[in-house]
Amino acid sequence: MAQARFVLHHAPRSRAFRALWLLEEAGAAYSLVHHDLSRGTQKAPAFLALNPVGKLPVLVDHGPTGDWSAVVCESAAICAYVADMLPAARLAPALDSPLRGAYATWLAYVPGALEPAMADLMFPRQSEPPPLALGWPRYDAALRRVEDALSQGPYLLGQDFSAADILTGSLLQWLQAWRRLPESAVFERYLAALAGREGLRRAQAVEAQLLQARSDGDGNNAGHSTATAA
Repeated sequence: MAQARFVLHHAPRSRAFRALWLLEEAGAAYSLVHHDLSRGTQKAPAFLALNPVGKLPVLVDHGPTGDWSAVVCESAAICAYVADMLPAARLAPALDSPLRGAYATWLAYVPGALEPAMADLMFPRQSEPPPLALGWPRYDAALRRVEDALSQGPYLLGQDFSAADILTGSLLQWLQAWRRLPESAVFERYLAALAGREGLRRAQAVEAQLLQARSDGDGNNAGHSTATAA
């Protein structure tokens, strides 16, 4: 079997799901390397050679013809990278599109503002730092900006679904599951639209299979790879 172009180091129920979802949306040829975070397989020397901080996800791109390779870490960077490498999937505005600025902003907003604000909510500090010391808004304000943008269209960029929706949508799904997402017709409509996407359903099916295999006693395969057809 020919080597898949993309190899995703992945663990279920982690930020690696974003990269998995994007690969499915793009119809990309990829394989998965499974990691069990509870067993620390992401701390193995071979993985640390890819990402010295030992965090998932990590994507290895072998190129369209397999004659070079690139390593990409961080879920937002992976989503941006694959979307640009596979322009036919239309998961990113063209470089000369007027939507490119908003797209780049949302790619940075999720890990740079929304996630830190969420962490402040979920894990309160014993003492509050001065507001000017924080590089991100409070949770309510951070979420309100997302809601305001989504009120203008079905997706963050209006009519066009993009990698920015994968980053944002996955986080809103987590917040909804944790009962931390405020009631909002805008969020309900958005999450319903995402739930109807075939790429999301395929990614969820892949994770469900991995979790089932782990519960069936195949957890010893952590750190091993599985080929996935495009």
